[in-house]
Amino acid sequence: MKKMRQKVTKNVILTGVGGQGNVMASRVLAGMLVDAGYIVTIGETFGMSQRGGSVMSHLRISPDSVRSPQIPKGGADVIVALEPLEALRVLTVYGNPRVSVLSNSRPVYPIGVITGELAYPTDKAIQTAFDRLTAQSWMIDATSIGLQLGNPVLSNIVMIGALAQTGLLPVDHRMFEKEIRKTLSAEKCVVNLKAFDEGAAMINNG
Repeated sequence: MKKMRQKVTKNVILTGVGGQGNVMASRVLAGMLVDAGYIVTIGETFGMSQRGGSVMSHLRISPDSVRSPQIPKGGADVIVALEPLEALRVLTVYGNPRVSVLSNSRPVYPIGVITGELAYPTDKAIQTAFDRLTAQSWMIDATSIGLQLGNPVLSNIVMIGALAQTGLLPVDHRMFEKEIRKTLSAEKCVVNLKAFDEGAAMINNG
């Protein structure tokens, strides 16, 4: 299926916690879109901890001009989250009634939750918030696919595959394969392509 070229700037936020491969996912997504002729500006923010702290990448995808790297508050079109609580955090700042959210359903518990000082919201509470605050949302267990493929960090590629299948951005399997073949070995390409396709299938089946 040929992807229609987008005609307006789209503001996309990829978010997660340190160690989930958020930055790699944003670079791969940006590379795919640049190859397709879009102008992509990336802005990144990191939490206090390299591993376990919040990580957020802003992608501004334009058909014709360079944009500032920071998405305005309330200005996200798409939020892709590798961790559900991070999706909620980003949504409260950058969301709007038209935003679409794609989130991994597997939590990464912060220290406060592990020590019992804080409570992590239930799946139902998170889904209810998504229903109330977004135009559309998807929750998939991308981490389970990553584990099946031998590395939970592959959940980031599972999410890219799922994103492609939603049709929210003009990206597809062929573009992804072209991008990863620039830097990965043949063996790593195979497992990453599998992760991408498994992510797409989760949207098909959802």
